[in-house]
Formats: sequence, C-alpha cells, structure tokens
Amino acid sequence: MFKHIGIVVKKDHKDGDTSLPDSLLPILAKYTSEIFIEEGSDIKNSLLTELKTDDFLKQIDLLIVFGGDGTLLGSARNILEYETPILGINLGAVGFLTDVNIDNFELIIQDILQGNYDIEERSLVSAKFLDQILFGLNEIVIHSGSYAQLMRYQLSVDGKPVYEQRSDGLIIASPTGSTAYALSAGGPIIHPSLDVWSIIPMMPQSLSSRPFIISSDQKIEIKLLSGPLNDAKICADGQDDISAKYDTVVYIEKMSKTLKLVHPKNNDFFEACREKLGWSLDITNNSKKS
Repeated sequence: MFKHIGIVVKKDHKDGDTSLPDSLLPILAKYTSEIFIEEGSDIKNSLLTELKTDDFLKQIDLLIVFGGDGTLLGSARNILEYETPILGINLGAVGFLTDVNIDNFELIIQDILQGNYDIEERSLVSAKFLDQILFGLNEIVIHSGSYAQLMRYQLSVDGKPVYEQRSDGLIIASPTGSTAYALSAGGPIIHPSLDVWSIIPMMPQSLSSRPFIISSDQKIEIKLLSGPLNDAKICADGQDDISAKYDTVVYIEKMSKTLKLVHPKNNDFFEACREKLGWSLDITNNSKKS
C-alpha cells in the first residue's frame, strides 16, 4: 500500500490558478499525511512538504499527476529510473493516461490508498543511433525535417528486409502511443494489454504502403538513405529533434523498464475510447441541435 505520495500539477493550469489542486489536497490529506512536492513548485499549500528533486524521486512510492497526458508523460520521463507507479488525474482535454475524473477523486483516492487498485505496465520504445539513446513512452518518430518533402530509408525487422521507400518519415508507436500522434497519422488503436509496436509510414509515396503491427520483442533497423536536408530528424514523444546524418542506422527495441500506471478496479479502456474519441456520439442528434 502506498505511504508516501508525490504530486505534480500541470504548470500552465489556468495560468497559474491553484484553486483546483488546493480543493483536492484536503481530500487527499484525509487518507495520508505524507504528501510531497518538488522544491520550487508554483503550488504552495500547508498540506505539502517540499523536497529537493533527488529526495522527492527517491522517497515517494506513488506519484499523482494533475494534468493531461502530456504532463503525465513528462513526469514519467523524470521518474522512470525509479519505476514509481503513477496515478493520472485528468485536467486535460483527452486523457487516455490521466483517466481519473476529478468528480470521482475522493472515492478513487480512498480505494487506491486502501489497496484497491490495479497496476498496468506499459512497454517503452528506445532508439539507438551514433552516440544517442532516446526512449519514448508513446513513439519514436523519424522524419525528413522539411515540410512536405520526402526522405528515403530502408526498414528491416529481425535482420530481414521489409521495404525501402520514400515518405515524410516513419512512426514506431507503442500501444500507449496508439491513441496519440500515431492515431492522427492513420495508425490502429491498440489495446494496452498487447505488447506490440505499430509501424506507420508518414505520407508514403507508395500507394500500397500501409501501417503494420509487430511484436515488441522484435528488433527494428532503419537505415537513413537520403532526404531534402543534410540530416534526418529523430524525436521521442514530441521532444526536441535530434539530427542524424544519412547512412546512419537507427536501432529500435523495447526497453527493460516499464511505465507503471495505477488504475481504479473498474477502469475500462473501451469506455475511455467511447468518451475520449466520441464513439458514442449520435451525429444525427448533434446535427439537429446545431
């Protein structure tokens, strides 16, 4: 059971308005007095104990993130070394990872701190090239670095050639990332219980080029051949682009560490899809209202 709770709040939440976290902290304090926040945070509350970053990361055994999926992903990158479980409280617009609604906050916190929860482990994808190692919770993206201009590359899986083609780039997405950028690029929605990667060409020149799925235990190699600029660009989870010269080989594989997400016992991925993606919307009725 969780004893030491750390919190992170979306930095730009309502331009610095802390009324929402302030209203939720007394609820959390009913069930634990050990609530910590990193030193220097904009959130100030007598219920919080400030800790230096290293002490904060080492001491907490549950991280509660108030924000959207982007806030949770940023926090997860910082705490990944410790594999601390994360509970996401949704203050964002979509929130597949931050799946707890603030309206249910007290009921869910009570259950979780009494040991009534599930922990779901999500696999992470890493990219190794030259002297660089990047990792993504959502995806690795390789692209030309130039708007609407194609790059050429070779793709191999487990040492076997798949294809050589030209496209704006290539996305290698985890199941977590299947409802993020990869979804916008035409990739499939993948249930988080599956341990697979989706490989999605971005605006391919070949009409027969389609996304496909492989096991995350397989090894991917991408040889960068040519493009409109001197370098191709590689990024993880929308972080800063890293340049890579052409003729570089990028190695993609699963990381040994996992992202641990805490869910209420009644968590339902398909319910999240219906709510977040509008699967249950009645288009006819909505059009009449407008």
